[in-house]
Amino acid sequence: MTDVWEPTAVADHGTAVAEAAARLARAASDHRPCAPVRDLLGPDDIGLAYAVQRRVVGDRIAAGARVVGRKIGLTSPAVQRQVGVDRPDFGVLLDDMDVTGLPAVPSGRLLQPRAEAEIAFVLAADLDTADLDLARVRSAVGYAVAALEIVDSRVAGWDIAITDTVADNASSGLFVLGQQAVGLDEFEPRDVTMRLYADGKTASEGDGTACLGDPLAALLWLARTAREFGDPLRAGQVVLSGALGPLVPTPPGTTVRAEMSGLGSVTAAFTPQEVPEAPEAKEHG
Repeated sequence: MTDVWEPTAVADHGTAVAEAAARLARAASDHRPCAPVRDLLGPDDIGLAYAVQRRVVGDRIAAGARVVGRKIGLTSPAVQRQVGVDRPDFGVLLDDMDVTGLPAVPSGRLLQPRAEAEIAFVLAADLDTADLDLARVRSAVGYAVAALEIVDSRVAGWDIAITDTVADNASSGLFVLGQQAVGLDEFEPRDVTMRLYADGKTASEGDGTACLGDPLAALLWLARTAREFGDPLRAGQVVLSGALGPLVPTPPGTTVRAEMSGLGSVTAAFTPQEVPEAPEAKEHG
């Protein structure tokens, strides 16, 4: 499988990287989607887009966030068709993205959220050697759980090319992990079937083969790519391996539940939209 990036002379485009990162950060802080950043980066310069991602994530780490894993995006053909991008990418998971255990997903933290059901792998060993293959990756997985990734975009209307989503930390938002931890000796990721419900109605269906043919193949792709970037996957990290079916919009008040064969279920209830209080009526006399 080919890489999704090409080396680029980032130093020659420092201003573009800074401007793109600032635009995305401002959209997040102002809670207002922005124009695409491909006008600054070009539509296909993946290396430059990852430079923006590193800057965006680095600023969040400097503000106190902690890296807890990675996410693989755009692994499903159905999702690629939905957003108009034709290859996978990856992003960084930070501790403040994990909303597992909260009574509800805070809709106010999101701009244009969509839910996707995924298999999450929790690593028991580093993946930093040169001889990475499917067997090595499999042996590094401690366990798997069902997961919901709440993807989001700082780009207005999800008007994205590959450079837009890569720069925007692979359109990361929040994530929820299921409670049923299962070892790979108990199930085969590519054989998993998934159904995602929104407010009790079937909204998305798929299986493990939708994720680059096998979620473990997606993990191998990420492990090799992360190593080439000089930041390999580490024991204890969570990896969201990619969508098993189409994305589902999740406006405020929505409840989504994913059921996966062999992994149980995982649920996310989104807080309703807050309604501003009406001003008190003035007395007239």
